[in-house]
Parts: sequence; structure tokens; C-alpha cells
Amino acid sequence: MALQVAAAAALLVAVGWRDRRWRLRVLPAVVGLTAVLTVLAAYPGARAARQVDPVPISVWLWLGVTAGALLVLAAGWRGARWWRRGTALVAAALAAFLCANAINQYVGYYPTIGAALDDWKHAPLPGQTSLPVAVHAAGVATVPPAGKLVAVDIPATYSHFTHRQELVYLPPIWFVGRSRPALPVVELIGAEHGSPGDWVRLGNAVRVSDDYAAAHSGYAPILVFADATGRFSNDTECVNGVPGNAADHLAEDIPAYVGKTFGAVRDPRRWAVAGFSMGGTCALDLVVEHPEVFGHFADISGDLAPYTGTPAQTLHDLYGGDDNARRANDPRLVMRAHGPYVGVSGLFCTSTGEVDRRHEAEELARAAAAVDIASRVEVSPGAHTWQFAASEFAKLFPWLVDQLAARQGAGHA
Repeated sequence: MALQVAAAAALLVAVGWRDRRWRLRVLPAVVGLTAVLTVLAAYPGARAARQVDPVPISVWLWLGVTAGALLVLAAGWRGARWWRRGTALVAAALAAFLCANAINQYVGYYPTIGAALDDWKHAPLPGQTSLPVAVHAAGVATVPPAGKLVAVDIPATYSHFTHRQELVYLPPIWFVGRSRPALPVVELIGAEHGSPGDWVRLGNAVRVSDDYAAAHSGYAPILVFADATGRFSNDTECVNGVPGNAADHLAEDIPAYVGKTFGAVRDPRRWAVAGFSMGGTCALDLVVEHPEVFGHFADISGDLAPYTGTPAQTLHDLYGGDDNARRANDPRLVMRAHGPYVGVSGLFCTSTGEVDRRHEAEELARAAAAVDIASRVEVSPGAHTWQFAASEFAKLFPWLVDQLAARQGAGHA
């Protein structure tokens, strides 16, 4: 609120009273042009063309104020004093920040300024520890009250994919006794823009798992907070393509490392992938393309197939123009070519604010049913935000743990 008041005050000072020509001719033209530019930016058809989800009106309001401040600066540059020009720049900068923060508040990426600073400084997450410390803590006689979040450097042995430090959650039961239990695993993948810790900071995955473990004698799956992009903005869609061999990292590097380092079971019936947005698309794709590694998926607000903006853009960005590579990563085509799967299950979660994604989820569920993948679509109140993803993960987690339980008669695909 303080920044909003400051931005409005700076804009008023920048506009000023000035002379008659400014008041009667220049300023109305600036206001009119600002209104037109704002409406064009917020026009639903334009937003749909850019694949942007609907956002609050405050985003467009502050975007308009930003444009207006810059137009005031340009239109009144001649004859304006240096302090008035400077005030216009301050107004534009504050309004741009408020526009960005309105988006941030909507998607729930940084709840506080401290969280943003910690992320920018790559500060450890709350409770994060090192692998040696976690190993040293193992072998206790009683179940600890909570699991541990371990920072790991997973070698890109198979993929050669350049990635950031990743995280592994070890449930309380992992630390009990002299030998490590062979636990199931869930790989968690975030959105296109983000970092491996997003499911910890925003998705509350560690808290959800600790709560589940507290009610089940310390038992919960191992969680791997994977890096599917390599940097904040590198839309890999978890495929092997132009942005890097993300699929090989997720399907080969990580399972090999987690199995060897933490004694996790390697049975695909006890490995799952869950993700939000891009990560949801990845979850389905990885399972249907690698049923020898993963047996279950939770797709929260994913797309119909890997997608970076338009079909032509996707073909260029991900596959370098190779249509065969694109087809090899379209889950509908992959499922149809594979034929019946055995022991594979999944869940599609979308919000009431994502009508198109709901239709896509229903189409994918029908395609999955045709090849004996047991899945369903769940639609809950919300929008395409991390708040929705966190809520859905908390609801689906018990179902996911049940799927990871070894079942008699279930075989490999």
C-alpha cells in the first residue's frame, strides 16, 4: 500500500499543473493514449494469443500507470525541470514494480520480500542440510518427529544436462535402524519459471509429507525436488531437445543416483512423478514414455503436450524443427503407439479457472483409458497458481502414496 501511494504521488507530481497547453491538449492526449494501450494489453483475445492466463485487474492498472508515466515523461520532456523528469521515472519504476508484484501475488511465487531475497541469494531453505549430516543422523532407535531436506549434487552421467543443485526429502522412517529401508520415490517438477526448491517453498511438499509420516509411524516416500530446466527460465518441457537432455536427467540420472545413494527401490510400480504447470505436462510424458522407470503420475494443470507458445514455436524451440521428435513426445501418440500399459495409474488436477486445461485433461484421460492406464480428472476451485498446486498436492498425496504401495500381480509395462 505504501508503494502504491508513493507511485500515485510521484505520478501526480510528474504530471503537474504546468501551462494551459499542457492541461488542455497534451495531458488529455496522454491519458487517452494510455487508456488505449492498457485496453489493448488487457484485451482477452490478445492475452489468449500470448498464452497468458487471466490475471487480476491490478496488473493491467499498474501496467497502464507505467505506460502513462513514460508518456508523461516523453510528452513533457521539453521545458520540464530535471526534478519533474526524475519524478516521472520514479513513478514509472514504482508502477512497473507494482505490476510485477501483482503478478507475483497472484501466482504466489514470493510470499515475502525476505523469501525473494533468499531465493536470489540462493540461501538454503528452512531445515535444509547436507548429505553427510543426514547420513550421520541415520541409525536412531526411535522415529524422528520429522524428515530431513538434503541438498544433493546429482551427476549428469547419462544426460550431460547442466542443472542446479537439487533436493531430496528423506522421511523419518529412513533414519531408523542400521539398514536403510527400500522406500518408494516421487519426483516433483515445478513450472517453467522457477527452481528445484519451489515445491518446498510454494508447494509445501515437505510439510505435507511430514504430516503424513506423523500419522503413519514415520512412513512416507522419498521426495526428489528435481531440476528440469537448468535455470530460472529455460522451458525444456522435460524432453531431450534443443534446451538440453532434460528427459534423460529425470529418467536416468536421478533414479540411478537416488537408488544408489539412499537405497530407494527401483521397481517402477513404486516410482511416481508429480508436477505443476510445465511439471504436470512432464509428469504424464515421463510416465508414458518411461514405464520401465515410473508407474504413476499426478498432472496438476499441465498442457495437452509439451508446448512453448504456438505449435511452430514449440517445434523450433524444443525440437529444432524435427517433427518426428515432436511426435515422439506427444503423450497421446506415445500411448497409442505403446499399446496397453500394466500397473500404471494417474491423476489429472485442474482448476475451475482453467477451462481449456480441463478439456485437455479430459482428452488425455480418455487416451489413457484406451491403453489401460487408470486415471481420473479432478476439478477444484482455483486458478493456475502455486496456491492451487499446493492445495491439490496436499489432497492427492495420500492417493499417491497408496499407488506406490507394491501390489500383488502388478507387472512391468
